[in-house]
Amino acid sequence: MMALPILLFRWGLALPGLAGVTVFSMRLWIEAIYSLNDLNLSVTANQLFNIREIKRAFPIISSGNLIADVISGFSVYVLLQLIGLQNVMLLSFGVMVIGASILYYLSRSYAHAFPDSPKRQAEDVESHHTKRRLQGSMRQYIVLLFSFFVLAQMLLFSIEFQFFNQLELTLDVNAIAAFLGIFSGLLGLIELVTQWFTSSRLIEREGVFAVALILPSLIMALGLLTLVASIPWLAGTSSLFLGLVVLKFFDEWLRYTLVATTRPVLFQPIPDQVRSRVQSLVGGIAEPLSMGGTGLAILITLAIANQLGWTSPAIQAQFLLLGTVVAALVWFMIIVMLRSRYLDLLVRGAERGLSSFSDADRRAMKKNLIEDLAKPKSEADKHSCIDLLSQIDPKELGDVLVPHLASFSPGLQQHSLKTMLEYPNPAYQDAVRELLTVPGQNPEVLALALRYVWLAQDHYKVNELKPYLNAEVDPVVRGTAAALVLKRGNGQDRAEATAILRKMLVHERERERVMGCRALGDADYMESLSIYIDGLLQDPSLQVRRAILEAIAATQYKKYYPSLLKALQYKSTRTAAMEALTRLGDEALPMLAALAVDSYQPDILRNQAWQVIGEIGSPRALEILIHNLISSWGSTRRQILRILLKLYQETGIKRSDLIDDALDQLLGRSGFEEILTTELAFMSQILAAKVDLAPTAASSPEGELLQEALAGLQTDSIERLFMLLKFISPPNAIQAAQVSLSGSVSSWAKGIEILDNTLDIASKRSILILLDRRPDAEKLKPLALAAP
Repeated sequence: MMALPILLFRWGLALPGLAGVTVFSMRLWIEAIYSLNDLNLSVTANQLFNIREIKRAFPIISSGNLIADVISGFSVYVLLQLIGLQNVMLLSFGVMVIGASILYYLSRSYAHAFPDSPKRQAEDVESHHTKRRLQGSMRQYIVLLFSFFVLAQMLLFSIEFQFFNQLELTLDVNAIAAFLGIFSGLLGLIELVTQWFTSSRLIEREGVFAVALILPSLIMALGLLTLVASIPWLAGTSSLFLGLVVLKFFDEWLRYTLVATTRPVLFQPIPDQVRSRVQSLVGGIAEPLSMGGTGLAILITLAIANQLGWTSPAIQAQFLLLGTVVAALVWFMIIVMLRSRYLDLLVRGAERGLSSFSDADRRAMKKNLIEDLAKPKSEADKHSCIDLLSQIDPKELGDVLVPHLASFSPGLQQHSLKTMLEYPNPAYQDAVRELLTVPGQNPEVLALALRYVWLAQDHYKVNELKPYLNAEVDPVVRGTAAALVLKRGNGQDRAEATAILRKMLVHERERERVMGCRALGDADYMESLSIYIDGLLQDPSLQVRRAILEAIAATQYKKYYPSLLKALQYKSTRTAAMEALTRLGDEALPMLAALAVDSYQPDILRNQAWQVIGEIGSPRALEILIHNLISSWGSTRRQILRILLKLYQETGIKRSDLIDDALDQLLGRSGFEEILTTELAFMSQILAAKVDLAPTAASSPEGELLQEALAGLQTDSIERLFMLLKFISPPNAIQAAQVSLSGSVSSWAKGIEILDNTLDIASKRSILILLDRRPDAEKLKPLALAAP
């Protein structure tokens, strides 16, 4: 369809009456097909290639335009002499038909990449849903993208107008023709060499936006330099001509090489279903709008200059050039804003459900959870609400839960009281005390309410607890009352409570023994009852063994600390032992650290020791973890990194601030980069080993097994690499990149692009090369060149 008007133009030029209209229409048609051709080229590239392939391939693809300029420039005179103007137009028609045939062939041979394929038709059915998603960051990005192209074209037309204006003021007609011939020829050759040998390498090394910022920066620098030099007592008006020639040269050179190459990449964050439509909309409107806008801006600028009495061509040229510098500054700022939105959209597209909460999100979530507690929801949902509320705002939890205590089920009452016991508040004492008077109250709820009332009051009245010490009272309530008496009672009261607990510890019923052990943990000391501990540690009941472990930690009974470490070895008591050791805090660190670094112990036991150190999370615990992170290797380093990363990413907890300070003081960014360098060196050595051993792997089973082992080491190292990156770069972006790398080729390309735009470390190129999907042998030489 783009080629069909040529036949009409050939006929119109043959008629003298239509020649003028035909020439005017031809000029409009040429402008239109230039825009359509660029649009077709960008859309086709975006359909066929992923974001990484575009960076590498598009400079070569777009160089076809430059080659066409060179061929047509040198051949047009010869063709006119040999076949004449009319037949040259027919030849142009034939060439465009060949181009259309190539495009048709591409769309059929690679049908999976184009909208008329079945896969894309299924996606287009849901395009109306996508329209609703074009909001927020996406809408802002599209607006910025539109502004980017409008300003780019406005600067092109503005510089072109000023360039030709200076040529007309400075040179005669013959000199202009000769100058433009030399200028265009030299510029075309430089553009071609740049596209072939420089563009893709520069974009891959420096990134899309660093390259895109070069042109507006040069326009501002050269424009200001020209304005300063054009002051009468310096170089004068002659500098305007020279400055605009240089400015036009750099604008044409960089615009049709570096900037043109970045164009399709900028549309990659837009969802596939609407990318082509948005690209057509932006590309189809931006250029006409900018052309009309530039013409209007020039007219308004000249009118203002004339109104101010600035009728001198030199002053008007300076005024126009100043406007160009201001427009370049705006363009620069838009590119900077585009960069942040570009990365944000890539990360959002790759996260697939990964999320983080801001303070505003947390407040909104808390409000929704409070509303859900008052609604008739299932008990499981309300348990989840209480858990989330306890994480969001544990200190103010009583304000939310106390009004609902009376209407809650026993299970919810028990859950609520357990969470409220972390921060007992006298203000809620009366409301909780009402639970003690409910007939037939659940024993667990009664025990928790009793403990809460006792801990929340200012003055302790032991006599109030004595009715609960009778043998007829449920063991959980009796044990709780006995423990509270041991804490606050006088000598006689304590002797009575000790006797009650002794009977419970040796009772034949399991529930009595379990509650007796729990009561020991609530007491301040257990020396008088220690003779029963050995037997309880070997009790046939698992619940009793777990309860006594908790009691040992709660009372900090050092004699039995080795029993806690021993309990880590057994799956049945591991959780209770970990909770008990965590409760000991710094007191448990020496024995845990010794266990964790003991190479003779099983890996699972050592990992559990590291896990407990992380759960303790004190400054001393963090110091142990960080020092061992530096000196450890392999699975130990991975385990420590997981623990530190979990602590590092915690929100709403004081411990997250603590670990931030500890990491800064003990390791810092430079420390993490040093560890990162060792991982990269290790990965590079594995890569080289895999390449060297490839012939052996192909010829023997042993070699194949060794290759598989090396691949496993490489996978582990990549996992540690991403963990380290989360400490020195935005964790959400790194996580999104990591998820993307395990997906399709297109998803992988977006993951690499996220890393390319997120990382600001010296070893970034090495990381991108190692994660590339090219063959291992092809990575070694670039790795050697990219080494910092």
